[in-house]
Amino acid sequence: MSDLYANAIGHWVVVVVAMLILFFVVLTATAYTVWFERVALGRIQRRPGPNRVGPFGLLQLAADGIKAAFKESIVPTKTEHVLFVVAPCIAVAAAFLSWAVIPIGLWYNVTYWIADINIGILLVFAFSSLNVYAIFLGGYASNNKYSLLGGMRAAAQLISYEVALGLSLVPTFMIVGSLRLRDIVGYTVSWGPYHGPIPLILLTPIGFVIYLTAAVAETNRAPFDLPEAEQELIGGFLTEYTGLKFIMYYLAEYVNMITVSALAVLLFFGGWYLWFVPPVLAFLFKVVLLLFLYIWLRGTFPRLRYDMLMRLGWKVLLPLGIVNVIVTGVILVATQG
Repeated sequence: MSDLYANAIGHWVVVVVAMLILFFVVLTATAYTVWFERVALGRIQRRPGPNRVGPFGLLQLAADGIKAAFKESIVPTKTEHVLFVVAPCIAVAAAFLSWAVIPIGLWYNVTYWIADINIGILLVFAFSSLNVYAIFLGGYASNNKYSLLGGMRAAAQLISYEVALGLSLVPTFMIVGSLRLRDIVGYTVSWGPYHGPIPLILLTPIGFVIYLTAAVAETNRAPFDLPEAEQELIGGFLTEYTGLKFIMYYLAEYVNMITVSALAVLLFFGGWYLWFVPPVLAFLFKVVLLLFLYIWLRGTFPRLRYDMLMRLGWKVLLPLGIVNVIVTGVILVATQG
């Protein structure tokens, strides 16, 4: 019994240490993602970007974070105080929880994860759905009509694109035959006569297009950032938030960007396999490329109107996702039968 008790304690110690390491790495990656976005947008728009604080402006985010942390946190008098504080906490918690089931290849035959479960992708969807509550509760608790409208927009937008996002991945699950993220990455390596890192995007290109579009809308990024549209909602659900509570929403948005990019790498681009490149560097390289695509979209396309956003989700992506699932099923039956 004592050995069993010691093994249980040892297991939880390992899990807690892994969680702390992951939290530190993702938090650091988020800070440098913000820096990367500001530099990339500066180049796209032909302006310098951050270049004063530290070499290449690398310490700009630390300066901004310290400044924002010491700003006065203003809470309007007629807000729902408990919900007003809890809402950004839900956003941050949901953003980090998804990483509990995301595997990362550190080195050859060495893979890092906190929980390796057979329905990992479903847990990621469940955690990401909590973002609806965070945004809507933030808008509702602010006691501001513009904030409430932003929260309602977010709820409708996230629910609409959740359906298309889920459908975009069904063909991948049908081909691989598993919902475990590690199995999907392994399938991309073992598939084909040459046993090389064949990306699943070659088998499900339509699924990737739907996934990318729906994921950008899910993370409220331009050109789908309607919940915080400054032109008509003066900031939307974020209007009344300042100080650390504003930073928490900001942090959750960028963590979600990294999560979406990491999932795309695992599901469509062969995970951490890239021929002779070390796994952790290959994974990082692919994630950075997808993050640049996020930034490129922001610097290229104007914000859509809300009716255009809803029309794209329900009349284009949803039917296309259903057709993609049917066609994939027919092809699998024909080839396996």
